[in-house]
Amino acid sequence: MITIRCAQPSDRQAWLSMDRHLPAGLFERKAAAREMYLLLSDGEPAGLLRYSLFWDSIPFCNLLWIREEFRGRGLGRRLMAHWESDMRDRGFGLALVSTQADETAQHFYRRLGYGDCGGLVLTQPGYAQPMEIFFSKPLPPPDGRPAREETENEQFCKKRG
Repeated sequence: MITIRCAQPSDRQAWLSMDRHLPAGLFERKAAAREMYLLLSDGEPAGLLRYSLFWDSIPFCNLLWIREEFRGRGLGRRLMAHWESDMRDRGFGLALVSTQADETAQHFYRRLGYGDCGGLVLTQPGYAQPMEIFFSKPLPPPDGRPAREETENEQFCKKRG
């Protein structure tokens, strides 16, 4: 049975064994903020998703990770769908993800309906990596209404074409 839930303090050891990018000192804060989802397969931790808010207003998936032995079963797709639904229910109208240009995850995100929306190239010593590709996906509410009202600037830009 597959279960997806927000990470809890008792998940700390399992989480940190899978998420090698999160500083251990941030686990409790991120768990309390409900910014981490744990995917369980028959009660066993099988994957995770961690996010934050880009510009304090747009959900950004920092990490999606499925343990090797659980890959190829559609669990990443299920975890993303769960996160997107939760973000939609919280009133967000857009989601962001990213991956390095040399990683195959870019094809996964495109299959999920994410479109390319930019890139970031870091060349500074200690931070250099292949280009990070950013993707966005609208999260319209089920009833089709906009998730939020357009700002005056957005309305102005639409008029100018």
